[in-house]
This record gives sequence, C-alpha cells and structure tokens, in this order.
Amino acid sequence: MYKHILVPIVFDEEHDGTRAIEVALRLAPPDAQVTLLHVMEEVPGYAISYLPEGFRAASRNAVEAAMQEKAKAFPHADTAVIEGQVGRSILGYAEAHDVDCIVISSHRPGLGDYLLGSTTTRVVRHAQCSVHVIR
Repeated sequence: MYKHILVPIVFDEEHDGTRAIEVALRLAPPDAQVTLLHVMEEVPGYAISYLPEGFRAASRNAVEAAMQEKAKAFPHADTAVIEGQVGRSILGYAEAHDVDCIVISSHRPGLGDYLLGSTTTRVVRHAQCSVHVIR
C-alpha cells in the first residue's frame, strides 16, 4: 500500500496527534517508513528579544524528545523537526522525501479558518500525494 507515510505532529491543545498516529499505524504495512514531522515556526524579530536566552534550543530539545517517544509506536520510524511556515514546510518535506501519504490531524474550523485557510486545508489542496485528514 504506502511506502512512506508522513505524520505532522503539533504540540498544542487543539491538535491531538494520537489519532493520526493510530491511523498511520493501521495504514502502514510492516515495511513502510513513517516520519513524524514537527514544524517550528520562526519567531518574529520583534518578539525574539522577549524570549529568555536559550528558549528556542530548549523548546527544540523538548520537541525532539517527545517526537522520539511517539516514534516508538512504529517499527520503521524517523522524526524530523524543521523550521518554517507550517503548511509550506509540510508540503516541501513531503515532496523532497518521496512521501506517498500524509496523515494529518485537523481541529474543527472556525470562521477565521474559512476566511484565511488552515494548515490542513493548504496540505489537502496542494499535496502531490494522498492525504488522510483526522478530526
């Protein structure tokens, strides 16, 4: 079925990656590669001076540790933590790494999502591979 599944992981209250991981486990044949991806958005220049020194590195280390823990659910899993704009970064990673399926969690959209678009909407519209959306 799928050879390389990408599961974007977000660490906030609105997105629970547990169900996306469960679905990826069901979709992945035993020899499939699964990559858990977290995109760290760039901190605006005006805000960076308000962050304590070392905050960014400490945040990245905590995310990488949490990702490694989640990856234990799969026999063949990698983790990646990259920086950039979330929607574009997920799409770029998928194209660059021959991903043939993205399993992404989505929250219930609000009015702002209809007007501005959400990350999941961007991924669904522009991905060159299959996308499974989990609510």
